[in-house]
Amino acid sequence: MAPMSGVLEWKDSQGSKGGNVALNVSDQLECMELCLGMDEEPTESLWVRIKGSAGTGDIIVGVCYRPPDQEDRADEAFCRQIGAASCSQALVLMENFSHPDICWRGNTAGHKQSRKFLECTDDNVLLQAIEESMRRGTTLDLVLTNKEGLVGNMNLKLKGSLGCSDHKMVEFKILWAARRVQSKLTTLDFSRADSGLFRDLLGRVPWEKALEGRGAPDSW
Repeated sequence: MAPMSGVLEWKDSQGSKGGNVALNVSDQLECMELCLGMDEEPTESLWVRIKGSAGTGDIIVGVCYRPPDQEDRADEAFCRQIGAASCSQALVLMENFSHPDICWRGNTAGHKQSRKFLECTDDNVLLQAIEESMRRGTTLDLVLTNKEGLVGNMNLKLKGSLGCSDHKMVEFKILWAARRVQSKLTTLDFSRADSGLFRDLLGRVPWEKALEGRGAPDSW
């Protein structure tokens, strides 16, 4: 791994070959590791919440590795982690999913585990940002988000492999825009009211008949 400045979050694969995941966060950002479903079936995943600056919300970044021979229980546990992370306003998930049979353009898959993963992405409204193949003509390394425009396709680039890996490197920017606070209060501008129309409508009401038999308090 190349030396990088910042906070290094690391998740060991607990003795298995390969699959270690790491995330390097700039030391100018405040971050905290999240424990999403860590008390159940172990998965090769790392979840970090990065605190937003003034005017921006927090963002959750996930880095995951799915071995090709991963069992159904681990897949189900990982999908539950995705569901919990998707509750965030902004989520970016990077992973080697090892689902070569998935066709992202047609949203179809040949194997049962791959179809379940597609259902997971659909249920959590996740968007796949990578359109080019990453390894031997297949799209294994993915970048998923729960917010359109969070990862701009215009600045997503595929570069050469790192070291002995035959996977291409992915470079992209997270477009971390300020939150828009929408007020649910409606303010009426009476200066723009049509007073002439209002008087005309009131003049059409048969007031004597409508107020017949009522005293002064009820008439008001």
